[in-house]
Amino acid sequence: MTPTAALADVVLPVASAWERQGLRVGFGPTLEGEEHVQLRARVLAPRGEARSDTWIACRLAERLGFGAQFFDGDEEAGYRHVLAPTGVTLEDLRATPQGVRVPREPRHRRHAEPVEGGVRGFPTPSGRVEIYAEAFLDHGQAPLPEYVEPAASPVSRPDLAADYPLVLTSAKVLQFCHSQHRALPALRGQNPDPLVELHPDAAAVRGIAAGDWVTIRTPRGGTRARARFNSTLAPGVVCAQFGWWQACDALGMPGYAPDGPATANYNAAIATDVADPVSGTVPLRSFLCEIEPATP
Repeated sequence: MTPTAALADVVLPVASAWERQGLRVGFGPTLEGEEHVQLRARVLAPRGEARSDTWIACRLAERLGFGAQFFDGDEEAGYRHVLAPTGVTLEDLRATPQGVRVPREPRHRRHAEPVEGGVRGFPTPSGRVEIYAEAFLDHGQAPLPEYVEPAASPVSRPDLAADYPLVLTSAKVLQFCHSQHRALPALRGQNPDPLVELHPDAAAVRGIAAGDWVTIRTPRGGTRARARFNSTLAPGVVCAQFGWWQACDALGMPGYAPDGPATANYNAAIATDVADPVSGTVPLRSFLCEIEPATP
């Protein structure tokens, strides 16, 4: 169980992708891919009381009085509803487990297609491509694109920048899926420790050598990582990794607590009290920090 799930009062066990069937209508990104439809059968029965996401959502809907909007919990009825426009049936897909092709005619310039009273237009209030967004204006946001300085940056918070002069951002680790898979030896062996990338010049003035364990301090908290030099970064920017908590027992590599002095939890360093008013995003890629050699 992840540290996040451990905070929950109730945990609903979701079956893995191999323990549940799944319908896919269109694979993209090509036209040929979009023409492919497949019903993926489950490989093995779910363990314990695990159920599919769909099953759980439908049962919750029933408990809340919305069962009729969720096909009364009948997952296959939902699949048939999705498939109806294609003319393909579940029986067709079960007889052809590799999937079937549903030819589609490419539609170019759909906005110009004739409809009653004119042309289809774009899905905007005016039916046109909108640079001035009335919907944003209606919700009290700027109707035209504009630059907004991050809530915590050297410009917007010079008072904080005096003690936290570096801009902290983050990026995914390609070998892992978000916070998963660090327990797999083949993947953990390639990326044994959480890393933070910084410019060699920024490291030099702080007495940091490549491979050193460092502490990333922010106004909110802190986290630890190994230093890796990246001369393509601006000297005032550092890029840390998120998702570190799992141990890899097969390689004797540790896990990390969600908090405390030895944590590698990126979220522990990020403030959550300031969020973007449109997307709701917290400053995962725009916060202030300082880096220093970690104490033993």
